[in-house]
Parts: sequence; C-alpha cells; structure tokens
Amino acid sequence: MDQLSALLASRERDVIVGWTAVAVLALTAVETLLDGAFNWTFIALVVAVVVLTPAIVFRDRRAMPPWELIVLVLAPILWQALLGQTFRTEIPAYLAVAALALLVITELHQFTSVRMNRPFAIVLVVLTTLAVAGVWNALQWAADVFFETTFVLDGRSQDAINADVMFEFVSAGCAGIGAGVLFDLFVRSWDDDLSDRTYVPPDPKGDPTAGDDLASGTRDAPDSRTLRDRVSISPRRQRQASRGMQLLLVVILLGGLYARDLAVIANAAVMLAITFVPAILRREYDLAMDAGLVLWITAAVSLHALGSTGLYSQIPLFDRFTHALSATVVAAGGYAVFRAIHVYVERVYIPPKLMAAFILLFVFAAGVVWEILEFALDRSAAALGIQAVLIQYGIDDTIGDLLFNALGALVVTIWGTVYLTDLSESVADRAVAWFGTDGHPK
Repeated sequence: MDQLSALLASRERDVIVGWTAVAVLALTAVETLLDGAFNWTFIALVVAVVVLTPAIVFRDRRAMPPWELIVLVLAPILWQALLGQTFRTEIPAYLAVAALALLVITELHQFTSVRMNRPFAIVLVVLTTLAVAGVWNALQWAADVFFETTFVLDGRSQDAINADVMFEFVSAGCAGIGAGVLFDLFVRSWDDDLSDRTYVPPDPKGDPTAGDDLASGTRDAPDSRTLRDRVSISPRRQRQASRGMQLLLVVILLGGLYARDLAVIANAAVMLAITFVPAILRREYDLAMDAGLVLWITAAVSLHALGSTGLYSQIPLFDRFTHALSATVVAAGGYAVFRAIHVYVERVYIPPKLMAAFILLFVFAAGVVWEILEFALDRSAAALGIQAVLIQYGIDDTIGDLLFNALGALVVTIWGTVYLTDLSESVADRAVAWFGTDGHPK
C-alpha cells in the first residue's frame, strides 16, 4: 500500500512539474528569441514538444514523463536563459542534448510499446546523444548553405570550423556517457525492466492487450528471404568476386609498400584484414555469412582502400559513394544486433515500425565516432610530423560524410533488412547462447 501511495504521489509530481516546465520553456523560448539565441529557442521548443507529446496523444493532462528528468533537461536551458554563454564551448547546450536524449528514451518506454532493460537503455542514450550532435550540426550547416545564416559557416577557414565541430562531438560523447551513468542511477529506484512508471491510459477501449505483441509474449516473424536468395549472381561467382577484391587489396598494399606511402599501407592492410572477419566469425562462432553478404562487405572496404591511393582527392564523389556504401554495412550490422536483442532478450521489445529509426540512430552515431577518429588521427599525425593515415578536408567534407552515411542507412532500412534474416538469426542464436534470454551472461 505504501508503494502504491508513493507511486501515485510521484505521478502527481510528474504532472505539476511537467506543466510548470512547459510554461517556463515557453517564456524561455521568447526570451532567447529576443536575445538572438535562436539555437536555444529551438532547443526550448523541442523540449516543450517532447514533454507535451504524451498528454496530447493520450488526451490526458496527467500523461507526463518523470519529473526528475524534466528538471534535469530544464536545468541547462535555464542556465543559458539566466546566465548566458559563460564558457567558450557550448557545454550547456550538449548537457541539454544529453538530458533531452534521456527524456526521449524514457518516454518511449513509458508511453509506447517499446520495452527496454537497463543496459539497452543506457547504450541507446549514448547513441542518441551522439546522433543528435551530428544531426544538429548538419542542420545548422544546411541553414548556413541554403539561407546564408552563420551558425557554423561564420567566415573562418574550413579547418578551423571543423576543429570546433569535432570538439563539440567529443563534448557530446562525454555528455552522452555521463547521461548514461545518470540514467543508470536514476532507474535503480525502479525495477530492472523500468516498468514501475509505465503509463496506463484511463478507461481503455476494448481489450487493453489487443495487438500488443509484448503482452502476448510473441515476436513478429522475420522475413525468410536472405541475401543469397535476392542476388542474381550465383554464390560461386560472388565468392570469386570477393577473392578478386581481396587480390586487389593485396596489390594496393604491395604498391603502398613499394612507394613507402603510410596511408595506403595502413588502409590496405586494415581493409584486407576486415575481409577475413566474416570467415573467422563463421568458423569460430557459427555466424551465418553467405556469399552475398561477404561480397557486400568486401566491396565496401576495397573501394575505401582504393580511394586512399588518391581517388578521394581526385574524385570528390568517390569519397561520398564509399561513405554511403560503408554506411550500408554499418547499418546491416546494427540491424542484425538490434534484431537479435529484440527477438531473444525477453525484457526488450522493439516494434517493427521503430526498427528503421533505431538503425538510422546507430549509423549516425557511428558516423560521428568515425569523424572524431579521423580528426584525432589527422591531428596526431600533424603533431608527430608523419603522414596522416586518415585525412579530413574541412567542415563541408565532414557534414557531407554524415549526410551520405544517412543515405546508406536509408537504403538498408528501405530495401536491405529483408536480406539479413540469416545473419540476424545467427547473431541472436549466439547472443542467447552467451547471455541467455534475460540479457545477463550465463
């Protein structure tokens, strides 16, 4: 009885704090708009919409997210509104992004059929924060290009702007990890599957469990088609093509050794090693890797190594193409992992309609991490006075890479996921063998 009373009291606090926060956010949006801080106006409005969405959808003023998270996301916004920009870097902005990611993840669990255990939610918070940082900078860059604003392109050199954006990405990553730790501490007051604060609409019509796959204990059946079924080339020809690309990588590696070109040597060696990963995974862990999927991976890494020989600088569109193709491989891996978790971890449920959003989130976050890695290697090489293995060519190059990564992810989510059934099932089989169905190691 005491637990029920505490829960009802907490929900009442959710309602009071939630509606108060909406009013404060509206005033903050007006103030930041008058001050010319348009990015903070946008953040305040987005947070207000996120807080209000459950109440609007369910037509119930009591449908509010947890008050603790509302306070957390409101704090950096009020910091900006009351104190202004007191740091050289946009630390408050990325704290707001991380807190907003926490709020969105929690609302998904609380108000939709999405279900998460704590580890999955923490990883998703970190991925969301990284992805939002990438999307935010891409949107500002697009506004500068098409509407001649100065959010990102403020007259400085491409490299200087790119360096600032990279530091922002690092800040966002740190904020995401910190948000994940806070989230872990926050949900420890709930049970392990986060269900204590799950919203139940008043006076539900009909069967409250109708159409709820989670309640009925079922999972949607995957499409049985595989990549091998859809590629018109025979498996034998696909394997031959993969071997031919591996031979091309060997030739590139030897050419790099002859020319003593560190960038070509490193890229060719790493990419050649990656082409052997599918065979190792199949032999050691019995993961399904049919010839079409191996060809897909081999083609992506081979073209990247080929680009390092000078094609990237000579043909700009070649760089875009390889990024989009590589993103399809990353998206395929993300789909396989998410699908495995969805099918075999009992306390995690990802509705099919949201799977595409999760894949895009994963790819965009992976793209941000890749850009940070490129920047770190480029700057490290410059500091050591050696040839850079990976090179960045300014902010336009970085944002272009992120946009083409998203394009590759879209290709997989629209056309490619039905071809990955065998891989996702194999990953799921291994996951349940290693960790069991509760997500904990055996």
